[in-house]
Amino acid sequence: MRICFILNPTSGTNRTQDVPALLTRYATAAGADFEIRPTQYAGHGEELARQAAAEGCRVVVAVGGDGTVNEVARGLLRSTAALGIVPRGSGNGLARHLRLPLDLPGAVRRACQPTFQRIDAGRINGRWFFCTAGLGFDAHVSKKFAQAGTRGLSTYVKVALREYRSYRPVPVQVELNGQVVETSCYVLAFANAAQYGNNAYIAPRANIQDGLLDVCLIDALPLLRAVRVGVGLALGTLPTSGGAVYHTSHHIRVRTRHPLGFHVDGDYAGDATEFEVQLTPLALEVAV
Repeated sequence: MRICFILNPTSGTNRTQDVPALLTRYATAAGADFEIRPTQYAGHGEELARQAAAEGCRVVVAVGGDGTVNEVARGLLRSTAALGIVPRGSGNGLARHLRLPLDLPGAVRRACQPTFQRIDAGRINGRWFFCTAGLGFDAHVSKKFAQAGTRGLSTYVKVALREYRSYRPVPVQVELNGQVVETSCYVLAFANAAQYGNNAYIAPRANIQDGLLDVCLIDALPLLRAVRVGVGLALGTLPTSGGAVYHTSHHIRVRTRHPLGFHVDGDYAGDATEFEVQLTPLALEVAV
């Protein structure tokens, strides 16, 4: 079984580690037939993954954060290779949902000695996501977080608290399950997996193999509700907190009067006034 590690050299907050040397040490100890390919620019992970799959690699491992995982996973769709993950990012949402080891030695061992299963994959305006996508405040924060210059949970929290003071909900029209709902949107999240990352559970009941997205709507976030939502995210109790409304669907359309930002697996993806969100069941094989 050939394994290809696709390494994002810029991922992670600990830049002093010699990650290629550590990958080599642990993969060799596991008896793996492997190679390491570093990414050189945004989107390169998708190209490298597609190439590795075409060359017969059975497992292609994303070594990086959620953005790297998204790139590599996109390159493996409709291939015979499975996605492995060595988490090195700020949130590591998909790795946490799949209960993969978060430490480098354990994650490498798991990637080299895996079992396999298939998971669903979502698309928003044609952009694939495997963990979560969303509109509103979380997308706004992801944009500001990318501009912050530093990574990590503490930076994310600082950005979110700063932006909370000025962000306001916007009117949206949501069409799902044969119904059209006119509402306000502070956050509209489409969850394939249970959490954003860092154990922030936006949809703790989400099942990554059920053919459905869990849709979480927060129409406004005054201070007291914000406290309930924050506690619910941390404890996995948001659906019973009174702070959000949930639906499940495999196809959602959203319309807004003014451009609204959206994110894909935590990375800001742009603005739009119309959104189409779809789920493809069991589209991706993963090594777990």
